[in-house]
Amino acid sequence: MTGLSSADASTVEKIAQNFASTPGPVIEILHGVQNALGYVPAEAIAIIASVLNLSRAEIHGVVTFYHHFRSTPPGRKTIQVCRAEACQSMHGVPLEAHVKTTLGIDYHETTADGHFSLEPIYCLGNCACAPSIMVGDEIYGRVTPAVFDELIDEEKASS
Repeated sequence: MTGLSSADASTVEKIAQNFASTPGPVIEILHGVQNALGYVPAEAIAIIASVLNLSRAEIHGVVTFYHHFRSTPPGRKTIQVCRAEACQSMHGVPLEAHVKTTLGIDYHETTADGHFSLEPIYCLGNCACAPSIMVGDEIYGRVTPAVFDELIDEEKASS
């Protein structure tokens, strides 16, 4: 457990124990761990596997199958770019390329300064205002590369 503090290991153990007797607990446990720690550390996989009497490979397979689960700490703000059809049809693909280039990262990565993480999302429910992104908890519609740049500048200035 070299990368996981004893407090975090205890948190993972408690979460795993709380859901261990429920049917199909792996997803619930992983959500609980990610909600508590911000991500699912590799060291947590062994704890969860031990509590559930499963192999680490089984737990790791679930973590890596679902894009929602992070295996690295997130940035201070998560940016989600909608990749659903409505957004793609309204210039979402060039926006997506601009976002990646501007941040210097791809999906499921975090900027070197730890400020932003980038994640795809497949509908923000803002189709009438496509293309849309979400920065933290705020949804923005009709986002152009220039609007994105303004949003990022505002986020950097406010931190």
